[in-house]
Amino acid sequence: SVSILIFNTSRQCFVVVKQFRPAVYMCEVERHHPQVFRSQDKESFPSLENPLPAVVGVTYELCAGIVDKPGLSLEEIACEEVLEECGYRVSIADLRRITSYRSGVGVTGSRQTLFYAEVNDQMRTSGGGGQPEEGELIEVVEIPLGESMKFAYDETFPKTMGVIFSFMWFHNNIAPKLPKK
Repeated sequence: SVSILIFNTSRQCFVVVKQFRPAVYMCEVERHHPQVFRSQDKESFPSLENPLPAVVGVTYELCAGIVDKPGLSLEEIACEEVLEECGYRVSIADLRRITSYRSGVGVTGSRQTLFYAEVNDQMRTSGGGGQPEEGELIEVVEIPLGESMKFAYDETFPKTMGVIFSFMWFHNNIAPKLPKK
C-alpha cells in the first residue's frame, strides 16, 4: 500500500482523512460487550441490545490506498489516492518518498510506502471523500501545524501509527526549514 502525508502550505495544516473501520468497531464491541464473543454458537452472531455508536469505529489516518493497479507505479497510485480521498491534484514531481515499512505485521505483513506532498488551495479540485461505489465514506480533516504534535499524542483521537510517525518526521525534517513568522 501507499500512504501520503499531505501538508497544505496555504493554511499551514496537515490534511488527513477520517473513516469508519469495521475492525476498530469490533474491537470496541469486544471491549464493551465481551459476552458477545463468548457465544458457543459460532454460526450466528447475537445482536446487541445497546449497540455502540458507529463513531467508536472511526479513525484518523493518512491518505492511503492499496497497490492494486499493476500498470501503475507507487507514485502514480499515491497521486490517484490524494485526488480521490482529499481532492488535491498532485503530480509525481510533487511527491517525496519518505520511507517504506511493514504494516499490519500481526495480520497481513504488508509493505507500505510513505510519501510526502505539499499542496495549496489552488491544487484542490474537489471535496475528496473517496469513491462511494467502492464503499468508501471518507471525511477530509485539517490538523493545524501548531496543534499537530498535541494531536499526535492525544489518545482521545483514535489514529494510526502512520499519522504519529509522519507528524514527527515533518517536525524533524520540514518544520525547521519553514519561514519563521
